[in-house]
Amino acid sequence: MKIIEAQEKVDTSIKNYGGYWEPLSMLARLTEEVGELARAVNQKFGGKKKKTEDDGREIKEELADVFYTILALANYLDIDLGKELSSKMDKSDKTYKETYK
Repeated sequence: MKIIEAQEKVDTSIKNYGGYWEPLSMLARLTEEVGELARAVNQKFGGKKKKTEDDGREIKEELADVFYTILALANYLDIDLGKELSSKMDKSDKTYKETYK
């Protein structure tokens, strides 16, 4: 799926379930989701042990939650993430080439 397609699907989903939150609320939600991702990674690779087998979620699910929330925030702010990611990659490639010639 292309990023623009993902943004469109998220937009449809959010509009079907009541609409967008304000940006600050979405940022708070993103922070929560990143925390859940951190917990899942720490349980798998760090010192955090699960209290029960059902304690925590899968890393892939948490990554998807983070991505969904980022797409929602981008939609609210009318940002084409595919375009912005392309621009970022171009800048990164240029920086890498200049740094490691």
